[in-house]
Amino acid sequence: MTDMTPKQVLQRYLKIERDQLLAKLDGLGERDLRWPMTGTGTNLLGIVKHVASVQLGYLGDVFGRPYGRDLPWIGPGAEFNADMWATADQSSAEIIELYRFSCDHGDATVEALELDATGRVPWWRPGYQDVNLHQILVHLTVEIARHAGHADILRELIDETAGNGDRNLPELTADEWLAYRKRLEDVADQVAGA
Repeated sequence: MTDMTPKQVLQRYLKIERDQLLAKLDGLGERDLRWPMTGTGTNLLGIVKHVASVQLGYLGDVFGRPYGRDLPWIGPGAEFNADMWATADQSSAEIIELYRFSCDHGDATVEALELDATGRVPWWRPGYQDVNLHQILVHLTVEIARHAGHADILRELIDETAGNGDRNLPELTADEWLAYRKRLEDVADQVAGA
């Protein structure tokens, strides 16, 4: 990575997080993609819809780079949290296409601008609204990584698929994972009783 420019390094990490988030949808049916897995309704397809919208905002609106798509779920008068779930008339294919479009549009913005290019984030509080591309790339990568982590946990809750294929997660059998979990439960109970 030492032969990469700072912009290329930022783009590389952004791409990794984008890809890992989208991979969490692989092989799931419509119900599992949309099923609310938390008390606040967090679901896989909603996360992807949200991230697509966020990317278009930060790498489109902030830098005055129109993307030509109507996103009524984030506009004035939009229903609360409408960017965090897909309606019955929004197919998963449509949301995934929007996500890919947002990645391509964002990449075009990054290619067209220098890291010190300035933009304005009108939804941030006063005094913090003026930004540059470098700052937004870091912010966006962190946000997508956070949501990719959410998606990783949701996917594990849906069908026990965990990790992202980078060998950071040990390859244990189901029985070995049960034993590991039991050990952690025992420690939690021991500490709680102490």
